[in-house]
Amino acid sequence: LLLTGIDQLREGREPPAAIVHACVAAARAAGQARLAGLVNAVLRNHQRRAAALESALPEDPAIRLGYPRWLIDRIRQDWPGDGSGGGPDGWREIAEAGNRPPPLWLRINRRRTTPAKLGEKLAAAGIDAAADQRFPDALRLDRAARVSALPGFAAGEFSVQDAGAQAAAGLLDLAPGQKVLDACAAPGGKAAHILERADVDLTAVELDPARARRVGETFERLGLAGRVVVGDAADPDAWGAARDYDRILIDAPCSATGVIRRHPDIRWLKREADLAGNVLVQRAILEALWPRLAPGGLLVYATCSILHAENRNQARDFIADHADAEAFDAELPDSVAVAPGRQILPGRLDRDGFYYLRLRRLRR
Repeated sequence: LLLTGIDQLREGREPPAAIVHACVAAARAAGQARLAGLVNAVLRNHQRRAAALESALPEDPAIRLGYPRWLIDRIRQDWPGDGSGGGPDGWREIAEAGNRPPPLWLRINRRRTTPAKLGEKLAAAGIDAAADQRFPDALRLDRAARVSALPGFAAGEFSVQDAGAQAAAGLLDLAPGQKVLDACAAPGGKAAHILERADVDLTAVELDPARARRVGETFERLGLAGRVVVGDAADPDAWGAARDYDRILIDAPCSATGVIRRHPDIRWLKREADLAGNVLVQRAILEALWPRLAPGGLLVYATCSILHAENRNQARDFIADHADAEAFDAELPDSVAVAPGRQILPGRLDRDGFYYLRLRRLRR
């Protein structure tokens, strides 16, 4: 309880007096009334001495930033403090961004509303929402909210999706009538965005049956017509995949190191040894689905990772082994060109971290 209280005081998301009061009340509720005074004293002492205590911390960045050492080392290796991370100390900026609370991004359903209309509806309910021309389908809420209670949610007028994730649909260059595959589709946000943007024949593939049902429920709430298939993206024959998709989105399994600010436990649940397994799974999916892309078709490979092994290096290896794969640049605001592909770093324009690669299958 003391550790939790100190962490909350350091985060600074709530007034210090409220944090101390809640911790004291929790001690009493836990049957430890005799320790309530100790809890109060320790937390108030931390308040008074916060600056001195912070300055006394070791200089070790893993301790100061609250990351496992292997992950800090990986981030430093991939994004050294030479400006390649977009600033004088790239790796530290990335790690610090993972410790900041994120905003709530909404993605409007183009088939049912507009950012302006939904913004007015939210404003009428006393909720401030900001639009951004760089993200045409997005509204940003700086304060947390119970999403299901927001006006328009039940009517399918919007979904929750980070602005970084919203880039995927635009990178596919969608057009009516295209045959589109979304691999590893759950929870269905990117697949739904595709259907909101264009009248396409979309198949969403998900390995886990429960998560596949969630994709179907998302389509139903938003009023979208997409096909949901339970299957392994790396084994397309097993679920009867087509052989001539015009567009394929591979939202590949990864370390999720780009979304740590939303899921702080990721840094402790993941292990360095997991990366090699991720890379193998990603490559298996790419190899299995590349032949299913029609000549002249476009494949978008995406991860919510910031690590080169899962992103840039994976892309380089795949392109080197496929003479009919041509990478071409993606237009993403405030992103880093990593050749090939684009990296959105956590915190840039207040988005989560994502990697995007666009590949055209050449006609031979």
